Amino acid sequence: MVVLVSEGSPRTPDEVADSAAGAASLSVLDARIADCFACPRLVTWRTDIAVTRRAAFRDQEYWGRPVPGFGAPDAAIAILGLAPAAHGGNRTGRIFTGDRSGDVLFAALHRAGLANQPTSVAADDGLELRGTRIFAAVRCAPPDNKPLPVERDTCAPWFRRELELIRPTLRVVVALGAFAWQAWWPAMATVYGVRPPVPRPRFGHGAHLSLPGAPDLLGCFHVSQQNTFTGRLTPAMLDGVFTRAKILAGLA
Repeated sequence: MVVLVSEGSPRTPDEVADSAAGAASLSVLDARIADCFACPRLVTWRTDIAVTRRAAFRDQEYWGRPVPGFGAPDAAIAILGLAPAAHGGNRTGRIFTGDRSGDVLFAALHRAGLANQPTSVAADDGLELRGTRIFAAVRCAPPDNKPLPVERDTCAPWFRRELELIRPTLRVVVALGAFAWQAWWPAMATVYGVRPPVPRPRFGHGAHLSLPGAPDLLGCFHVSQQNTFTGRLTPAMLDGVFTRAKILAGLA
């Protein structure tokens, strides 16, 4: 697999910030995200995974690039995750697609009436989200699902610009896990001009924060296998979060 770096590909934090700020639409932003090469460790990892592949997907061509957001451009609900999975989004090119975490998430979104089907297996499978957009704080699959702080900060302008573009309709943000919960505060301060509380509220499943001038924030345990296989996160718990998100967003 050969991934070409174009002349305009962002390769430094400053270039990421400039490229994100200049994206006039979600489609332009998505294309620029997919062409980012700013984090050497993540570029190496995502490319190596795309070349070696998992045995079950040996005959498939991996995406092997940063994964843009997915969903409605006029979303009232945003779901913020950590990063794409090595053999999920990094393989299929769509966030939470082709892995077991996505199986759990999209089944719940379908039950809530926020997705037209309960599965997400490929970027061309016909899935559509209703009033909802999904994105990650870090857009490349990281080793051990653990981005470094510098990688989170380098990627932040993509997240902030996406928030700016959906700001007119956005009412609720669901943070999947503590990493996403923490990533929200600087983005909220930059995009909405709202200062985070001091001390910052602790993450927890079902945690809810409402600040004037910013979307409501809901905490939800991440849909990782570690949480769903152990029963720490159940379908009923997910249903409760998305029911509450719909009510807060005015979609119920």
